[in-house]
Amino acid sequence: MYENLLRPLLFRLDPETAHELSLSALRLTAKLGTANPLRQTLPASPRTVMGLDFPNPVGLAAGLDKNGDCIDGLAALGFGFLEIGTVTPRAQPGNPRPRLFRLPQAGAIVNRMGFNNAGVEHLIARVRQTRYRGILGINIGKNLTTPVERALDDYRAGLKAVYPYAHYVTLNVSSPNTPGLRSLQFGAQLDELLGGLMQEREELTGEHGRRVPLALKVAPDMESEEIKALASALVRHGVDAVIATNTTASRDGVEGLKHADEAGGLSGKPLFSRSTEVVARLADALQGRVPIIACGGIFSGADAVAKLGAGASLVQVYTGFIYRGPALLPEVGRALAAP
Repeated sequence: MYENLLRPLLFRLDPETAHELSLSALRLTAKLGTANPLRQTLPASPRTVMGLDFPNPVGLAAGLDKNGDCIDGLAALGFGFLEIGTVTPRAQPGNPRPRLFRLPQAGAIVNRMGFNNAGVEHLIARVRQTRYRGILGINIGKNLTTPVERALDDYRAGLKAVYPYAHYVTLNVSSPNTPGLRSLQFGAQLDELLGGLMQEREELTGEHGRRVPLALKVAPDMESEEIKALASALVRHGVDAVIATNTTASRDGVEGLKHADEAGGLSGKPLFSRSTEVVARLADALQGRVPIIACGGIFSGADAVAKLGAGASLVQVYTGFIYRGPALLPEVGRALAAP
């Protein structure tokens, strides 16, 4: 029903308006409880990753519910875990509209949202209100007005704020839409960030009596040697997982299409091969020492199987979910539950 009826209607609207309308609809249907017509259950396929027990390996990627406003509505769709955010310590409007563009011929989206969000206190209030008791990841970033050389201050503040409410926390250092952010993936800047946050995590573990895993979300636009250096840093600092990947600055596969030249990160089908290659290279470099969560271009069960075949333990969907709707989730769930 979604692909044949609802998607054509939504795709007549401005992409950001359609996104907001869809989240509003999910919030309303969640209030129906067991009578929710969108409620579905994925096949049980338990996995233990980062010391957490996932009922199935199909997750929602960060970015769709930045403020945690729709946790219960999304949970009803059967996800094995949800990741909300990216949230910054202070609310910020993000980049000017329009900032979200569909490329339907390619099954792709370009966005330059710029970490638009209502701030960490708003997100925490939403998390405290939810009925969801499944695995919840919270994705944190830095504010635009915070200089890159002081990024650790924002990540430390975000980690401290969300720590009591998250099952795991993701450090987003790979969005192409915050100037200078991707430099935090490399060299001394990465070491400083991870070293500071691991120290903060140890203090928070003692304070709260629980150790919350930390994941790092990385870009697909890295060379082979950069991936090896990143893998070494992940192991050295004891990072609990790596999410591969964020959106790409490349326009391979969408050349000449309307909106292809818009500034921002490209997601969807054109990202699949490159993102899967990064998963494979990370898996080769990490040798099982840090689990990988794969994200990028998953539009089918076969796509998800390929991600696990490349070395991932879990998968996350976003753009494929926009194009295919709730039906994508049980398809992926069945494929990953198959012996």
